[in-house]
Amino acid sequence: MGAAGPEAERSTSPRDREWDLRDPEHEVPDRLLTIADAALERNARDGLVLDLRGLSDATDYFVLLSGDSDTHARAIARNVRERLEEEDGETPAGVEGESAGRWILMDYIDLVVHVFLPRVREFYQLERLWGDAPRAPLAEPTGEG
Repeated sequence: MGAAGPEAERSTSPRDREWDLRDPEHEVPDRLLTIADAALERNARDGLVLDLRGLSDATDYFVLLSGDSDTHARAIARNVRERLEEEDGETPAGVEGESAGRWILMDYIDLVVHVFLPRVREFYQLERLWGDAPRAPLAEPTGEG
């Protein structure tokens, strides 16, 4: 990967490691874009993708999303699941927390989607726990293409 690889990215501050999920130079699985679009369709709050490649053997990406209520969190998670199944034929290897809606975890092996209530997200602080990970805030699609 050269000087621009993950090792170089980790040597800078977290703000310097932000990247744009939709930047074609930062190759990401199409499923991440599907997840981002599905989450934003349901007005997910504070969406963030953490690139854990080189930091974790468990998965490549965490997608962190927040919902305003348990109902909102379940709607976000449901839309993400349905879109991934429709567009990519992907079903999660496991889902936890869906009935309570406080922290819904959908495990797609190489990426894990977390949908939190804000107070639960703040308590567990995954962004801080994985502070060395390059991150991409979710933004509305540009409509290009």
